[in-house]
Parts: sequence; structure tokens; C-alpha cells
Amino acid sequence: MQLKIMPKKKHLPAGRVPLILFLCQVISALEVPLDPKLLEDLVQPPTITQQSPKDYIIDPRENIVIQCEAKGKPPPSFSWTQNGTHFDIDKDPLVTMKPDSGTLIINIMSEGKAETYEGVYQCTARNERGAAISNNIVVRPSRSPLWTKEKLEPMTLQNGQPLVLPCRPPVGLPPPIIFWMDNSFQRLPQSERVSQGLNGDLYFSNVLPEDTREDYICYARFNHTQTIQQKQPISVKVISVDELNDTIAANLSDTEFYGAKSNRERPPTFLTPEGNASNKEELRGNVLSLECIAEGLPTPVIYWIKEDGTLPINRTFYRNFQKTLQIIQVSEADSGNYQCIAKNALGAIHHTISVTVKAAPYWIMAPQNLVLSPGEDGALICRANGNPKPTISWLSNGVPIEIASDDPSRKIDGDTIIFSNVQERSSAVYQCNASNEYGYLLANAFVNVLAEPPRILTSANTHYQVIANRPALLDCAFFGSPLPTIEWFKGAKGSALHEDTYVLHENGTLGIPVAQKESTGTYTCVAKNKLGIAKNEVNLEIKDPTRIIKQPEYAVVQRGSTVSFECKVKHDHTLTLTVTWLKDDHELPSDGRFTVDEDQLVVADVGDNDGGTYTCVANTTLDTVSASAVLGVVDVPDPPFDLELTDQLDKSVQLSWTPGDDNNSPITKFIIEYEDAMHEAGLWHYQADVPGTQTRAQLKLSPYVNYSFRVMAENSLGRSSPSQPSEQYFTKAAEPDKNPMTVEGLGSEPDNLVITWKPLNGFESNGPGLQYKVSWRQKDGDDEWTSVVVANVSKYIVSGTPTFVPYLIKVQALNDMGFAPEPSAVMGHSGEDLPMVAPRNVQVNVLNGTLAEVHWDPVPLQSVRGHLQGYRIYYWKAQSSSKRNRRHMEKKILIFQGSKTHGMLPGLEPFSHYLLNVRVVNGKGEGPASPDKDFNTPEGVPSAPSALKIVNPTLDSLTLEWDPPRHPNGILTEYTLKYQPINSTHELGPLIDLKIPANKTRWTLKNLNFSTRYKFYFYAQTSAGSGSQITEEAVTTVDEGKMAMASRQVDIATQGWFIGLMCAVALLILILLIVCFIRRNKGGKYPVKEKEDAHADPEIQPMKEDDGTFGEYSDAEDHKPLKKGSRTPSDRTVKKEDSDDSLVDYGEGVNGQFNEDGSFIGQYSGKKEKEPAEGNESSEAPSPVNAMNSFV
Repeated sequence: MQLKIMPKKKHLPAGRVPLILFLCQVISALEVPLDPKLLEDLVQPPTITQQSPKDYIIDPRENIVIQCEAKGKPPPSFSWTQNGTHFDIDKDPLVTMKPDSGTLIINIMSEGKAETYEGVYQCTARNERGAAISNNIVVRPSRSPLWTKEKLEPMTLQNGQPLVLPCRPPVGLPPPIIFWMDNSFQRLPQSERVSQGLNGDLYFSNVLPEDTREDYICYARFNHTQTIQQKQPISVKVISVDELNDTIAANLSDTEFYGAKSNRERPPTFLTPEGNASNKEELRGNVLSLECIAEGLPTPVIYWIKEDGTLPINRTFYRNFQKTLQIIQVSEADSGNYQCIAKNALGAIHHTISVTVKAAPYWIMAPQNLVLSPGEDGALICRANGNPKPTISWLSNGVPIEIASDDPSRKIDGDTIIFSNVQERSSAVYQCNASNEYGYLLANAFVNVLAEPPRILTSANTHYQVIANRPALLDCAFFGSPLPTIEWFKGAKGSALHEDTYVLHENGTLGIPVAQKESTGTYTCVAKNKLGIAKNEVNLEIKDPTRIIKQPEYAVVQRGSTVSFECKVKHDHTLTLTVTWLKDDHELPSDGRFTVDEDQLVVADVGDNDGGTYTCVANTTLDTVSASAVLGVVDVPDPPFDLELTDQLDKSVQLSWTPGDDNNSPITKFIIEYEDAMHEAGLWHYQADVPGTQTRAQLKLSPYVNYSFRVMAENSLGRSSPSQPSEQYFTKAAEPDKNPMTVEGLGSEPDNLVITWKPLNGFESNGPGLQYKVSWRQKDGDDEWTSVVVANVSKYIVSGTPTFVPYLIKVQALNDMGFAPEPSAVMGHSGEDLPMVAPRNVQVNVLNGTLAEVHWDPVPLQSVRGHLQGYRIYYWKAQSSSKRNRRHMEKKILIFQGSKTHGMLPGLEPFSHYLLNVRVVNGKGEGPASPDKDFNTPEGVPSAPSALKIVNPTLDSLTLEWDPPRHPNGILTEYTLKYQPINSTHELGPLIDLKIPANKTRWTLKNLNFSTRYKFYFYAQTSAGSGSQITEEAVTTVDEGKMAMASRQVDIATQGWFIGLMCAVALLILILLIVCFIRRNKGGKYPVKEKEDAHADPEIQPMKEDDGTFGEYSDAEDHKPLKKGSRTPSDRTVKKEDSDDSLVDYGEGVNGQFNEDGSFIGQYSGKKEKEPAEGNESSEAPSPVNAMNSFV
């Protein structure tokens, strides 16, 4: 079957009208959709959309604006009545109406008074379909009158009397807000004793001397005009009975003196309300406020009850220290008797307030707009309630319906208007007025009779996307009069949709309870009535649901650590996914510790407040899924509390406590500490610890201690803060139970014995009068013990002792209660003296140029005269073996601990003459030195020459100058100079070796190639071998004749014969290149390293540590390449530390070559510089000159 909605149209027999009026309205009435395009085309009666409140209080200092806005088609026109008569705004120049609006603007700021326009206003909005009216708007200007001037006499009261300070503010519109302040505009403090009543008066249940003041001021704030008025200050003085008697003693007899009655306590009495009962009337929906204020001494307390009922829990509030009971949103059910009870220690009284709740009219069913098609039936229903029950009256287009134009299609039945077989002329706006003595309700509802063909308001070809296995709703908003029927079809063939699979809602929406992939397709909505037909197509697409395939998991972490929650989501790839994290259903804190990436949330430095539920929310445009996990943050426990001492004995007590919160980590133990308030106040010491399951401990105590205890709890994360200290417990005194520790006897001088000990602290003294008995005697003699008693010291000096003799020593504690146990004796020695004998038979064995071994015989122990600490060797360099001149040298010292009789002297200089002696050392100092022993170190290899300079470069010669090595380490035998050329391809030429006498410091090399760079290797030699080398590079000067020839060739470059000559030269270069290529193929173009391997100088070239091969071309002492642009200084001096530059970084290009001035540009192909190697093979010839130079 086809799925369709049919309009239900019924003609109502007269006898059945009362039973089905409401049903007719629901079924037959058309609702006009709020579609802008539709509303533009449809004719519609006026509707009031905005209006001023019924009771409109205006500010007289501003223009009066009375609002009235309405809509309709065609747009309505507006008119006003004032106090029931037409208000002609054109005749009043101060009154204007806003364009396209009914809002009145009365300009009273330029002239005029607000009181002139006080009255009742009503707006009417009218078009061809009817007229709508506003409420009666009562316009009144606000008023803030001044206080009536009055003379207020000072008040004098006895202490304890009740007092009421009247406020009586001026009557304003609206009523003012009352409050009490002093001259400094500070609010007066209020309490159960002093409080402000609902009428603004200030009530004192009893006065006290501190209530005396001269500036009790009542203020009235008028919010509408933003003004504050104040009453004259009231002076109050509270005096005691004695003060009052003193003031009147001169005028009264003895029998007329006041007694202390006013200060006596008295039962409560009510200051307000008066009597035992009162009545209160309130309107439904308002706030019911009931007040009871009582006086009495002591101050009474107020309680509230409702007779035969209970106070509503969620709507009841107590204000003003329970003196005011408030019930919000009061209803008829809140009527009844309420009782306030005032009670103090001397009695109680009560007051009953009978509450009656009345009600202004309120809606049960307000009339609704009715849209009908010609010939249809309908009804307007207006039902209201109130107390008393309101009267219902109808108006048509603002006119009482009794005198309105007759309409045969309508019939009035009390609160209902019934319409039958309506026609277009039946369109009108009806007003329902429900009123009683407490107010009224006015509602506009129009009847609009329309004849319209079907219209589908849903946009054509709307595309719906729905998640699989979820309901799908396809809209088909429609309108038509009469109400159209709706049918749905799926697919191009127009197959009808059946009710067993689909749901068709009354608004035309097609529902698919469970959408599947096969639900995808095109759906057609068809709307029909007797005036026409309309169609619309929509598209449905089914998407895969979003799923969380890896949910966050429960975690427990320590405070300060990092935790992560994982949340992996799978979703339809055609939808955009957004993943959001929440904490306890709120956004994550704006804290840099929270980091969110694609699949996880990371919380760093977790704190206590980070514990809670973390939720991963995955959103697409179609669905939302979420998963949560709880984070538990554990912490150290809270401190224990409620410490209690029981079973108090002389040397023990039981301590008990209550554990604090373990903060999600079980308590493993409790640590107990004590404080000795008498001896070490403020210092806490360890006493004991017990398992975490115990909450008490039996503690052992020491005598004569003023104990306080505290407890700390410990779990796996650490210790809690300490608890509050327990009460103090002072134990009785007793004799000491221990003696001083760390007893020692050491002499400070050769003839004394200094006895020291660690004194007992106050806690260990066990009683008052702590002293020490110090005893001593020689260990090896038969002397009796010598004793002395001292106090407040920790050492005693025994004088006149022999040097370094062993003694037995005892130190015993005592106090006023007795002696400590007998102490054990310790051994000490009297003072030491310097050793008497020097070591003998000192022998030196020189192992090499920098190391020697020394031997000596030990001295007799009796000659040490103290504790043997070791031996000291003093040694120094006495003279140079080469020059034999004596000079002063700084002495060096080596210490050898204990009884050792030999040792090594490292760090000696080769080819040097040394002296040494040996001395024995005890605690007092060192003894005499042994006779000086001399020895010589052998020669060693020299250091590098300290400087190398290349001066006076010429076309074919270079002159070298140098300084001898700073450390020759022997007698120089000769210098060795090696040098080799470097061509433009960075390859090294043949290595030339030259020996130079040791007495030379200058040498000239001749017969060198012009404009050629040379590298030099220079080092000195002794009989021990060759020293470190220093390197340098230099360039011979350029041949100026050839340069001039090249210049002339440039001048004749345009001559024919020159061109022929150049062709011949080019042919010669080509032949040379071919020869080079053949030689390279035969011998191979090998890197510098291979050439150096074949022609290396084993004396100066360093070897690699791993395979023994020579390094690439470099200085022997440093493998750093030369920096770009580094050049030999102008004086051609290169010191050793500056001579390690390579040629690698001189240029920037790969193909290096020489400039005309001989400077080098380019790079070596290797990463390191190699040692010099013989051979002049070249792999390429970049220019004729360089090519020829490579074969010179």
C-alpha cells in the first residue's frame, strides 16, 4: 500500500459539539510553517509580537518609549487609545511613532513633564484580515520623595533592654530598598541579636554597651532613579544600672534607685508581629515572606513549622538569621497556618500566621491561531483559572463580540468559539480576556481562512547522510489549504513505501527506523489537495559508524609522574573526524602539562587535582562516540591526629592515634618522634616505628625528660607531614645509665696528655647536676689511678707527662642521683716531639730520562718519638749537564705513607743533574734530612725547533731561518731538513733530504723551480734520536720575462700567424694530454696516500694506529687542514704551534691551481694531508705552463 497522510475533516452535529471541541481544533486547524518565502506570499491577520509591560514605571528624566510591535500580511497599521479614548498623536508635537512600528516615543527631555502622560494606553494593529490589541499598559513615572524632616531625640537605655529604631521611609514608586549604615557609609553589623525587619526598622532583642553610637542612619535607595535618601541620624546610649543611679542620685531618694532588673534574664516576647496570631495574603507565583522578631535575654532563637503539613523542601529558604521564612513560587497548596516559635533558656512563645494564597488569572489553555480552508470547521478555546475564578469575555478585532459584526459561521459557548463551514470573510482576530479582582489576561488569536494549493517547503535535492543502523528522517515540510495528503516513493520507478518498513509522520517526514546500506537512494515526496499537486526529491546516503577500537584504560600514578591514555578511532573515511578529551565532563584545563596528539592524551607532572574521569570523544558530522577511563592519583598519607597518652609509668607510656587518609596508597608504617622540651626544645628525634595496621605503641622512656610525641604515616610514596604534638609528659630523674663516648687521650705538647670525650646531652643526663669523673694512669707502670671531677667541659689536660708514653684513661658520668656504670679504660698517648734520626743508606736507581727509584733504610721506632706517618723525599734539579752552570731550582716533595722504604720519582727532565734527601715524619712534624744524594738523567730526543722562518724568496732560491729547540734534552748533533714541491693538482714531488750542522740557524736552498710551492719538514737530533718536526710552506717568485711574453701575446692575439702558432701549441697540449692519459692507465692515477706509501720517509712520517700505514698528506704533528685564506705572515715566521696548517682549505674549487703571484687556490682531494712522498707524476695538466712544470 502507499504510505500517505489524509486530512481529517468533520462536520460537527450540534449535540456532540461540547464533547469534541478540542479534538476539532487539533485535527482540523492548519499550522502555518515559519518559512520566510511562504509567509511572504500568504495573507495573515495581525499578531502582536512585542509590547511594554502592563505596569510600566518610567524614569521621568528620560523620554517615554511605549512599545508595540506586530506582524501581518499586509503589514498592519497602528493606533492608540489613552485612558479609553483615541489618542491622536498627530496633535501632540512631543509624540511620534516609529516607522513601520506602533512604538510611541514621547520626547519629554526637551520639554514637557512625565506626569502629563501618566495613564492607561492600548495599541491596536490592524490590516484587512482583522485587528489585534495590546494589553492595557499603565504608564506611571517613578518617584523618589525626600524624607520628612523630624527632630530625633537621643535614646538612653539600660543594658539588656529591647530596642526598635524606626525607619519609616517615604513612599516611592517603586518602593525603595532599605539598609542601615553609619556616617562612614559602612553597613551596621547584624546578628541574631540585631537585625533589620521587612518594614525597614532595626530591631535589638537586647542592647549591649557596644551598641552605643550616635550615627544609626536609615538609607532608602530608589533603584529606578538611582538615588539614595537618608534619615536623620539616631543617637543611642546604653548604660549600666550603676551609671544610671549615679546620674539621678542627686534627684531621687534611696528608695527610687533603679535595681538590676534590666540586666536580669527574661523569656522571649515578640517585637513583631503583635499578638498571638495574624493573617497574611499572597498571590500565586510570588514569594511568600513571613517574619517573626522577638526580644529576650539571652537572645531568643526562632523556629518555623507549618501546622498540619510540612514546609516544601526545594522552595523554602530562611533569611535574616531565621527570623524570616520565604517560600518561592507560592501556590494555593501553600495556604495554611504557619507558626514561628521564639525560644531561649527561660521559655518559649509562638505566633500563628494564617496564610491565604489568592491567584490572578493564569492560563490553562490560551487560544491558538487557527488557519482553515474554506468549508472547514474549527474552534478557539480560552481557559483560565484563578482565585477567585476569572470571568471570560471575547472580543473580535478589538470590539466586544456582542456588538461586533455578525458571522454566521461562529458560535460562542462560554470559553469556546466554534466555527463551522468557514469562508474567507470569516477571517478575524479574536481576543480572550480572563479577569478577576487581582488582574487580567488578554490573548490574541486569529482565524485565517486560506485556499492554497500544496507547497513543499523542504529544499529540492536535499542530501541526507545517516550512520548505518540508526534512524533516518527525511523531511517533507509542506503547506496547503485544504491540508494536502503526503505520499513517499523510492527510486526512479516510483515504487510506493509501505508502513511495515517506514514511518510517515504527520508533518510529512519519512522515518526509516533502522537505516542500512541498501537504504541509500533517491526518495520522492508528493503532496496533493483538491487545488493541485507538488513533488520533491531528496537523496539518502548511509555512512559507516565511528568506533573506538582502542579505549583508554584505568591508571593509577604517583604525583609528579607522567601518564598517557590511548584512544584509537576508526571512522568513515569520507567524514571528518574530531577527537576531543574531557576531564570530568568538562574541557581539559588550559595547562601546558596536557598534550593531545592523534591517538593519545599525555598528562605530565600529575598533581592531586588531575585525578578523575578522562573521556575521549570522537565526533564526526553525523555521530559521536566516547570512552572513559579513571585516573587515580596516589600521594603520601595525611598526618595522623587525636594523639593520646595512656598507661603513664616512670620509664614507659602508651601512645595511640587516629590515622589520616592514606590517599589511595595503603599505610605501611607509622614513625614516632619525640621532643625534649626541657633540653632541646624544637628538635625532634626518632623514637620508634610500628606497622601500618597498628594505631598504638608502647614507648620506652628516659628519666628526667619532658616528652612530647608526634606521629608520621608512611606509604609507598613517602611520609606524611607530622601530626600535631601530643600532650607533654615529664619523667622522674635517675642516675646516668651511660658514660661519655669517643674518649681519647692525645698530647698537644711533648709534656702533656689531653683527655677529650663526647659529653652527654641533656636527654642522656637522666637528672640534674651532670658531671664527669676523669681518671688516668700510665699503661706500663704500677701507678694508682689519678681522678678529677669536672662539669660543663669535654676535655681535661694532664701536665708534666713524659714524651709519647701510653696511658689508660676512663671518663665516668654522674649526677645528683648517682654514678653511671663503671666505664672501660681506653689507651692514649702523651704528646709527641720531632723525630731525632734521619733515614740512612739512601740509594737512587735511574730508570730512564724521566723516572727514578729511591730506596732508604727505616729509622728506629724509638727515635720517631710519636706516631710514624711516613717519609718525605725532597728533590730538585741542581745544574745542566750540557753547560755545567749551577742555578737555583725549586724543590719538589713526594710523601710516602707509613713505613714504606722506597718510592718512584716521576716527571724528571732528561739530561739533568738532581739532588734529593729523605726525612721521617710524625704527628709533630718532620725529622732531620738525610745527606743530599745526587744523580743524573740520560739524554732524550729534543723538542721541535721553536720557530721556522722563510725569508728572501727569489726565482730559484729560498732562505730558511730557525731558533733552536726550547728543550734540547741533550747535545744537538745535527738538523734534518726535508722538502718537496707541490704542483697545481695538489700532488707531491720528489722528497729531498738535507743534513745541516747543529751550530747553524740559517740555510739557503738554491736551484729551485720558479713560481713553485714547496713544503719543508725540519727537526733536530741528539744521540737519543730525532725530535718533533716543524713544517712550513713557501713559494718561489714568478718569471717576469715569461709574464711579459704572455702580455705581448695578448696584444698580437688577432694576428694570423699567431693563430697558427696557437693551433700548433694546442696540438702539442693535446699530445701531452694523451701521453698523460696513457701513463695513468698503465700506472694508474693514484691518490697521494699511495704515492707516499711507495716513497715514504720512515723517520718523520707518522703511522696510523690501526694498520701501520702512513696518513694522508699532512703535518706530522697536526692533521687539521689550513683555514681558507690563511697565509704565511709577512715576516715568514711560523712557530711550531702555528705550523700545522694544510693546504686543503686555501681554495674553494675542486680543481686547484696557482695564481700569478704564487698564492695557492683550490683543495687537496684527500680529507687529510699526507707526509712527503717522492714522485712527480701528474694526473692532468690544466695549463701548458703547469703541464711543463710537472715534468721539470
